[in-house]
Amino acid sequence: MTYAMRPETIQKLEAYTAEVLKINGATNPARSFAVTPTVEQNIELRTQETSDFLSRINIIRVGETAGEKIGLSVGGPVSYRTTGTRSPVDPIELDSSGYLCRKTDFDTVITYQQLDQWAKFPNFQQLVRNGILQQIGRDRIMIGWKGTSAAATTNRVANPLLQDVNIGWLEKLRLSDPARVISEALPGIGKVRIGLTGDYVDLDALVYDLINNIIDPWHRTALEALGFVVIMSRDLNADRLFPLVQTVQPPSEMMAADVIMRSGKAAGLPVVHVPYFPANSLLITPLNNLSIYWQSGTRRRRIVDNPARDRIEDYQSVNEAYVIEDLGKCAFIENIQFV
Repeated sequence: MTYAMRPETIQKLEAYTAEVLKINGATNPARSFAVTPTVEQNIELRTQETSDFLSRINIIRVGETAGEKIGLSVGGPVSYRTTGTRSPVDPIELDSSGYLCRKTDFDTVITYQQLDQWAKFPNFQQLVRNGILQQIGRDRIMIGWKGTSAAATTNRVANPLLQDVNIGWLEKLRLSDPARVISEALPGIGKVRIGLTGDYVDLDALVYDLINNIIDPWHRTALEALGFVVIMSRDLNADRLFPLVQTVQPPSEMMAADVIMRSGKAAGLPVVHVPYFPANSLLITPLNNLSIYWQSGTRRRRIVDNPARDRIEDYQSVNEAYVIEDLGKCAFIENIQFV
């Protein structure tokens, strides 16, 4: 049984489609069209606004499919003295990995029934637009954390977390600088144990160790100024705090537990929870050290009314890459287990 849109919904949807075509200089909604540069930029900005996390990282337009990273932060010190010929230092330490933008399809469905619900509101066009952009934003976050490969043809059944859509930040770190990725505390045990009988007494001790041994030394004394945070999976943070609130503690330790819960810090750094971040893991880095590059002139779009399936289909694609600006500002640890 098919579902028929209400007449007022059809009218609003046609107005929305006509507006999309107009601002892009297109005439036929059944054909793919190139999105104009101004609209491209607007789409990226609005996608970024759909997520607090995306608003805190970098979404950057690039002109080429591949190249060197933008290098948004100073990599190391430049001060020195010599009695001979002076040799300036490039403060932006670009590693050899660079970036490679790959075409990503963001195809979204909105049912007639949902459109009928939205048609009751005066901001119908904004609701349709935001419904599409919110899903694109969620997918980007998922790819950033879960992506391990870029298959020519992706398989959503085998990779439900979009692991094969693009190479995300964590995989980039594994490939470009594996010494900054810790999967086990001792060779062969396959985990990092936290507890009185473990490899670290608590997560604070683990974070301190990562800062002092993996983060580049010139960043260690300016962690707060540089915006360093501890991105931590929610389950890990729950396990960290649960013993503190469930155990009868002396007054001084109870006060400490309360501070930890209210401050949300680990080893003095703010703890951040991000959607789709892998369980039993944590990443130490500034949020503005993470970037998504999108290539200008590559966004294509097509809007299809599909009455056979009672829905509209919005087809979009753009070339993009997931980039860590300064690998020296990163320390990632996984397979954390409380004992």
